[in-house]
Amino acid sequence: MTATDPALTALAQSWCALSLLHGRIEAHIERALQAKHDLSAREYSLLDVLSRQHDGDGGHLQMKQVADAVVLSQSATTRLVTRLEDRGLLERYLCPTDRRGIYTNVTEAGLKLLEEARPTNDAALREALDEAAKNPELAPLVHVVETLKAPVPA
Repeated sequence: MTATDPALTALAQSWCALSLLHGRIEAHIERALQAKHDLSAREYSLLDVLSRQHDGDGGHLQMKQVADAVVLSQSATTRLVTRLEDRGLLERYLCPTDRRGIYTNVTEAGLKLLEEARPTNDAALREALDEAAKNPELAPLVHVVETLKAPVPA
């Protein structure tokens, strides 16, 4: 393929549309969560991921799994965990069977904030998708997002 190959150009345009949709959704959710709950979209995502970590096999997620789930580097995830811990929304403790392992759990205050913020997140997502659906270039992507039922792995 060359830089002027129509397939490559179409692929690049599709990627740009997907990136635009993601950016618009994330910005809309960010504004809503900040305004109503003093919570960033990343902080919300982290609380959400950690609140569900005990549902699967093994119980606790490793920091790399958490970082992958919130789409951050491990160091950025650690800084985010520290900020939320400083706010009393998360707590860390040593693994009882492996003193090298550190677990992170959502506190009661964190669960309460997550519960309060979830309707804001969901409404902002719906609003952002509805607005994006008005754009002919983004409408097919919105349709895909709305019909996707597969769970996203953590």
